Amino acid sequence: MPTQRTPQDALRYHAEPRPGKIEVVATKPFSTQADLSLAYSPGVAEPCREIARDPDLAFRYTARGNLVGVVTNGTAVLGLGNIGPLAGKPVMEGKGVLFKRFAGIDVFDIELDAPDPEDVIRAVKAMAPTFGAINLEDIAAPHCFEIEQRLREELDIPVFHDDQHGTAVITCAGLLNALELQGKRPEDARVAFCGAGAAAVAIARLAWRLGIRPENTFMADVHGVLYAGRDKLHPYMADFIRDTDARTVADIMRGADVFVGVSVAGTVTPAMVASMAPRPILFALANPDPEITYEAALAVRDDLIMATGRSDFPNQINNVLGFPYIFRGALDVRARKITEGMLLAASDALARLAREPVPDDVLRAYGLEALEYGHTYIIPKPFDPRALTWVATAVARAAEADGVARQPITDLEGYERRLRALQGPSYAVIDPLRLQARKLQRRIAFAEGTEPKIIQAADQLARAGVCVPVLLGHRELILRAAAQLRVDPSLFEIHDPEREDPHKDMADRLWQLRQRKGLTRGVARLQILNRHVYAMMLLHEGRVDGVVAGLTAPYPEVVRPALQILGPRTPGGTVSGVYAMAFRSRVLFFGDCTVNIEPTPEQLADIAVNTAAVAQAFRIEPRVALLSFSNFGDVRHARVDHIPRALRLLKQREVGFQVDGEMQANVAMEAAMRAANYPFCEVEGEPTVLIFPDLQSGNIAYKLLASVGGATAIGPILVGVSKPVGALSMGSDVPSIVDVATITASLEV
Repeated sequence: MPTQRTPQDALRYHAEPRPGKIEVVATKPFSTQADLSLAYSPGVAEPCREIARDPDLAFRYTARGNLVGVVTNGTAVLGLGNIGPLAGKPVMEGKGVLFKRFAGIDVFDIELDAPDPEDVIRAVKAMAPTFGAINLEDIAAPHCFEIEQRLREELDIPVFHDDQHGTAVITCAGLLNALELQGKRPEDARVAFCGAGAAAVAIARLAWRLGIRPENTFMADVHGVLYAGRDKLHPYMADFIRDTDARTVADIMRGADVFVGVSVAGTVTPAMVASMAPRPILFALANPDPEITYEAALAVRDDLIMATGRSDFPNQINNVLGFPYIFRGALDVRARKITEGMLLAASDALARLAREPVPDDVLRAYGLEALEYGHTYIIPKPFDPRALTWVATAVARAAEADGVARQPITDLEGYERRLRALQGPSYAVIDPLRLQARKLQRRIAFAEGTEPKIIQAADQLARAGVCVPVLLGHRELILRAAAQLRVDPSLFEIHDPEREDPHKDMADRLWQLRQRKGLTRGVARLQILNRHVYAMMLLHEGRVDGVVAGLTAPYPEVVRPALQILGPRTPGGTVSGVYAMAFRSRVLFFGDCTVNIEPTPEQLADIAVNTAAVAQAFRIEPRVALLSFSNFGDVRHARVDHIPRALRLLKQREVGFQVDGEMQANVAMEAAMRAANYPFCEVEGEPTVLIFPDLQSGNIAYKLLASVGGATAIGPILVGVSKPVGALSMGSDVPSIVDVATITASLEV
């Protein structure tokens, strides 16, 4: 369960180190007079003229196409009620953070002192040219219905009231799966609603599109059931009035298959839950406290599937699974509106995603060891990174099908790559290699094939078509683990050494390979029992195209057999380790961070060539800086002298890329300083490859930047071996395994 937070914790979070949760950040350079002249006067006049000529060009020359206005008047804030626009601002800022974090969408939060719906409509219409879409938030019923309907009719950009439709999308996705798990057909299900506000109405209407019958839907508000002849009924309730004798929530829950609560805590008792039909579904969504507690409901019905709005219980119905991705898809096709078809597509995508195996990074985010589709997992977790591509793609395609997309997606695979890139720099860096790997279709052996992380990674790699995974290990153990993980074992090959390849025969071949390197036949028979050694022998004999190993062993235990059995790519060549350090706007390649402790000048030259080759494989021009604590000879020391010697060797070899050194890290990274003080330096602009003078400095640098510098470390990439080997860091997570395997399946370095 999550750590309990105090009110003071929440206040400190919002106040320190600077007030609020958002800021505006420039996306263009702004450090010189030339930058100023482009950003403002006189350069800004050019895009202004173009937009005046063609208003659609605002999407090309301004941020409008990625900017959402989150608008509220504070009349129905997050379970706090009518607290006014200013008190609702922390919620709106939080909404902006979620848009940015989960979908890369920028937000201006707009708090309107406008309790009259006409004032809200006028204000939003006046601001509409600023935005690509409008998210209405925390506006009380019935005004929210009128405001949204009018704005949808009068604006040509998407207008979406998240309290209605966002809640409906997530709830109906969970409901689809819950009905399937409980063995109930939508058309047969009897549904009771407690609450008749914006969320309840939207959920019910979307549920009808999923097959729930209107005549089987009963709704109650604070005054009781909506029945024919009752007073205190708003016009928006007309479709939910039923000819029934039921008058209370307890009445409509009796015999119901489904309960949906969007009201207040304490409205449902254990006796009411007990009165529901067999295998009931209970969605108690009141926040912060549900209509009945999870423990109280489960105490009376062990055949129950229950969801709440809370993160500390299973099956959280959280709008963050919907609105960022719905807006992402709508903005990307420049939709005129958000249609019911787009909402259904989003709901269906989330329901299908919940049935997929759960990635390791999601489990880690929630402190879980396992999670699979079933009674306590009917909806994806909010931090599931797959939701962006699944939902946004479904929404974009539905917008095109419904005829509201002004800019349809023409390259679906390219669009999905762009979406993945929004989730972090590593996605954009790895994607070109993923495409290359798909063409090569290499068979990659995984030495630790019985490990759950390896099985999950193999599943992802096979589904993405990156390689043909070959899992080494006891077949029954792999099949048992795959079943527990809900992974289809037909997606990968299983190689059981004990049954398919007698150890004695493989040991003899290992001995023949290394008998003149001091290896005896007896030692060979012991070594071949090591799965890493065995995997390298398979690669040496051409029975697989690459090896990924090291999840359960120290790094040297993978590198050593790779060197002994496979050897370097060139006679006498150097094997080295590279990390691709992905930052928000660039990638740097670090060598050597993992293999050579104190490299000689000859080894440093090889390391530079190896690392430059990796940069080229990633389609990045290598500009190589040889790092030191000295700048071009201003310090003479034995620990420095080997660097200019390495540079001379590189010049003699005519390597074909820019390289210079020795230089300090700040001089390397600051082109202006280098140009002013060392104009002879042959590295132009910022380097893309940094070569460290020894293993200690390289290892420290990459780990510091990965821990506190905002970089994503991709690797390690073992370079210079005669055949592809991916040497994992011990204990790697599933995304790292997938990255290393993708590199191994794609690179020729």
